[in-house]
Amino acid sequence: MDRLKSPTVLEANLIYLVLGILLLTFGQFVQTREVYTGLLITEFIIILLPNLAYLKLKGYSLKKVLRLNKITLEQGIYSIFIMIFAYPVAVVLNAIMISILSRFTALLPTGIPLPSNIREFSIGILIMALAPGICEEVMFRGTMLDSYEKLGHKKSILITAFLFGIFHFNIFNFIGPAFLGIIFGVLVYKTNSIYTSIIGHTVNNSIALTIGYFVNKYSNIIDDMANQPIPIEQNAQILGSAIVLLVIGVGSLYMMIFLIKRIPPNRPTIDITESEYTKESIDDSLTQVVYIENKSKRLLDSVPIIIVVITFIILNLKFILN
Repeated sequence: MDRLKSPTVLEANLIYLVLGILLLTFGQFVQTREVYTGLLITEFIIILLPNLAYLKLKGYSLKKVLRLNKITLEQGIYSIFIMIFAYPVAVVLNAIMISILSRFTALLPTGIPLPSNIREFSIGILIMALAPGICEEVMFRGTMLDSYEKLGHKKSILITAFLFGIFHFNIFNFIGPAFLGIIFGVLVYKTNSIYTSIIGHTVNNSIALTIGYFVNKYSNIIDDMANQPIPIEQNAQILGSAIVLLVIGVGSLYMMIFLIKRIPPNRPTIDITESEYTKESIDDSLTQVVYIENKSKRLLDSVPIIIVVITFIILNLKFILN
């Protein structure tokens, strides 16, 4: 039965803290030397490998913890279209955050290069879309989501989504990823498989990269159009753009929710007998009750998260104050 156990919340939080430190130190170092190689090292060596190694060393079942369950073609297609409509909502949320914060400081650069040709675009899809889709989902919708199930499905989705947003360590790029983290978590629970969130994450990053590619490719044309005099007051232009963006966001949100409700669900698929499953379910229920009632333990478990959140605040306040 050891293979059926899940990582504790403290274990997941400690992994989160250690990987956060590695991301801010070694990750930033390798990315500044060569961004593409640095991103690959960050995703596979810093994020993916420690998660898989820890689960294997502790004897946890990768199939259970990571929900490595098959999905249907229909579920895969639903995941793609859900993310197509989720992307504009995330953009609107990020735009709102940026418009508020830009009153106090300049935009914090991401440091991610935009592709200028097909070769760079193809490499970018693999490194900035597929690699994060696999590696980050294994960490957040795998290890962390499974450990936080002790608090219930809804809380585990919200908490891991919040931690996913924090893990970007960029306040300008917090609300969008946090929102997307919720959608990824919902996909995982609806289908009982991490593959749908991997698809969703990859599709989202691919959309962002594709838009960046075309903006970069036709930047001169876009600049010329932007410099053309338009007989409309600046405030009216801003208001009109905001209304259009809001309409697109609300419409996309409605379609996203519509599709999520209709995605075909999966039943839990764990390769054990009925009696073993019943015993495991009872054990999990008892663990959940004990964990929720033990407030002092919950506070202790939260210490690694508190450290990361404080670090996030300090890094962004330092930028804003400068």
